[in-house]
Formats: sequence, C-alpha cells, structure tokens
Amino acid sequence: MTTKLVDGWLHLWNGELERAADLVTPGFRVHAAMMDGGDGSAVSGPDALAGWIAQTRAAFSELTFRVEVGPIVQDELLALRWSVKGTYGGGFPAATAEPGTPIEFTGTDLLRVEDGRFTEYWVNSDIHVLLSQLKV
Repeated sequence: MTTKLVDGWLHLWNGELERAADLVTPGFRVHAAMMDGGDGSAVSGPDALAGWIAQTRAAFSELTFRVEVGPIVQDELLALRWSVKGTYGGGFPAATAEPGTPIEFTGTDLLRVEDGRFTEYWVNSDIHVLLSQLKV
C-alpha cells in the first residue's frame, strides 16, 4: 500500500492531477506556509489540492519531482524528502529571472494516512532557494 500511495503522490505532483480524487480523502487538509501568507487551510479536499498543484506548476515547464529519501513510515504517518527540477516559464509574482532559467529545490513531506488515502499533509520546502533562483 505504501508504494502505491507514494507512487501516486509523485505522479500527482508531476502533473497527473486526476489522481487527487483517489489519493486523498474529501476532508484532506494542508499545513503549509503559503506564498500568500496563508497557512494552507484553504487547500482542503482533492479538487483544491489539484488546483494548488496546477497553480504551482503553471509558472514552470518540465517540472519533475522525485523522491530522494523515504518513504519512512511510522504508524499512520509517512515521510519523504523530495527534489524538483524544472524551467521557469514566467509569471511568478515579483520574479525578475528570465524565462528559461533552470530551477531546482528540495523539500520534505509528512503525510497522515487514513483508510488507505492521505488525509493530512505538512510540507516544508526550501522555497528561499527557489525565490533566489527566480531573483525575487
């Protein structure tokens, strides 16, 4: 089950947005420091998650996530460290980097599993590295 969930999560972040409905519960909740200053609570449920991922991917082409460490599983919790590479396509608020600029950064996901699907998500990413690459 863990391999299926992790593979699905990775494919979801790599653009297969239709997977959200099968991977997360209707009450799925995100805990994250958002770019708009929010805490992630606005991202609730499969549709909101797919929309957030689509919005994240919109400013980049060739955006590819991969798992570097994990999954590490303890009871109902699953953790993994990921990296992402892509190409800046333009449109990121306050970015002065030229479209075509390569980007790369890392992060850590902690997910709570309930009845075979993800129900809660905490993310910590090296967003400062991305912002530096985008010359924000």
